[in-house]
Amino acid sequence: MTSQSQGIQQLLQAEKRAKDKLEEAKKSKGERMKQAKEEAIAEIDHYRLQREKEFRNKQTNVMGSQGNLSAKIEEQTTETVRNLTSSYHKNMESIMKKLLSTICDINPEVHQNFRHAV
Repeated sequence: MTSQSQGIQQLLQAEKRAKDKLEEAKKSKGERMKQAKEEAIAEIDHYRLQREKEFRNKQTNVMGSQGNLSAKIEEQTTETVRNLTSSYHKNMESIMKKLLSTICDINPEVHQNFRHAV
């Protein structure tokens, strides 16, 4: 009987060691899952920051070129207004003379289609 009780004791001890190993494996697996989750979150944050930085750079390039474009358009508009004003002041006198001469200098003539009543 002692050999049987020793065998049972060995089986119980082996079962206890197996349970302990299972619990240790579960605990280790939980720790690995937690660590993997933390690493994944850190990697996602790093990727997000990198993409946001690239987006800001592209946005700055696009907005910067639009800013340059609006400044260029503003400069062209100012130049056009300056040219028109210059042209106005330069030609105003001659145009006014032509306009007044056309209105004021009346030469009465009989129209060519006028028929004299007999």
